[in-house]
Amino acid sequence: MRILYTIALHLYAFMMECATFFYKKARRTRWGQWHTNGILRDKIDRQAKYIWFHAASLGEFEQGRPIMETIRKRYPHYKILLTFFSPSGYEVCKNYEGADVVCYLPIDTLYKVKKFLHLANPAITVFIKYEFWYNYLAELKHRNIPTYLVSGIFRREQLFFKSYGKWYRKALGCFNHMFVQDETSAQLLAEYGITNVSVCGDTRFDRVLDIHHQAFRLPVLETFAGNRERLIFVAGSSWPHDEDIILRFWNEHPEIKLIIAPHEIRRERLMDIESKLSRSYIRLSEANEQTVADKECLIIDSLGLLSSIYRYGQIAYIGGGFGNGIHNTLEAAVYGLPVLFGTNYQKFKEAKELISVGGGFSVANADEFKNLMERLMSDSDLRLQAGRIAAGYVQQNSGVTEMILKALQL
Repeated sequence: MRILYTIALHLYAFMMECATFFYKKARRTRWGQWHTNGILRDKIDRQAKYIWFHAASLGEFEQGRPIMETIRKRYPHYKILLTFFSPSGYEVCKNYEGADVVCYLPIDTLYKVKKFLHLANPAITVFIKYEFWYNYLAELKHRNIPTYLVSGIFRREQLFFKSYGKWYRKALGCFNHMFVQDETSAQLLAEYGITNVSVCGDTRFDRVLDIHHQAFRLPVLETFAGNRERLIFVAGSSWPHDEDIILRFWNEHPEIKLIIAPHEIRRERLMDIESKLSRSYIRLSEANEQTVADKECLIIDSLGLLSSIYRYGQIAYIGGGFGNGIHNTLEAAVYGLPVLFGTNYQKFKEAKELISVGGGFSVANADEFKNLMERLMSDSDLRLQAGRIAAGYVQQNSGVTEMILKALQL
């Protein structure tokens, strides 16, 4: 089976090579992987101890970030190596000051694995949530390098638990310990004899609390929100289907103002949103404290601001729930906002739990959205209570970083 796995990896690498002629993302990935060994030779301090964190992409990075930043403050004798497989993570974080070295992770062929580990020479390895590369894990175990999984979550439909996935399940036995998000994951692993597991939740709760405490003022947003006599509705990471529902309602309700931050800020997407607006609007890039005051809608056409923007809202909608899955609900919940989203949330534990405690709401169509919004707008007690529940839920589930750091015994 390992031979088949290796063949599949080489086939994948060949396909990726072919894709570089057509796809920018593929070119970035292959270019980054080609340069990894050079980066390691230039930047790794052979006299230092490194903790290697691997994140598949940006979302997993955010889950590992509280651990990295706490280690940086408390244990400065450790240095941090951060790797990505996806350019969507690497391109955003390549200059991240919380890591000493940032690079792509080479593909999981045995030669590249041994070369990478020789150059990186990690003292401890932490994989975040996903990506279980068999050769990396097996070689780490062979070299007796302590290896951990944090914020893991497992479902029965994953390859490990299929009848034909027994061989691949051996990869899980290479971890010294796995920190999983929920009891369901721990019970599933236990069924297959994997018991070096702790249920400790999701580090994203710690991350959003950090963001909340560090949130910066945005004078243009403060002017737009004014004294909040009118309700401020924030739509974050929206997609076209979300916008069709939200903008139809907003156009008919002049008693609310809208802040909308689309998931993509390409020119075509922004123009599409503007074509659906029947009330006054302005893009953030064109706004100042004078021009924004009389506008009804503020379109966020800049990246990296959304987590601070939620503080100006009273109700939040999180996009993606009519596509591949919702985006980060916790970034809004931490500010005490009721959180609305579409129907594709089943793989998101925090969304299901927000619904169960009364801080989150799923809507299936425009009519359900309209009915729920009118309830929240007319019943301030309901709206405020839902917001308090959402913020309390985040607070109650924090502290995961401390649990993991104790177990790492740094």
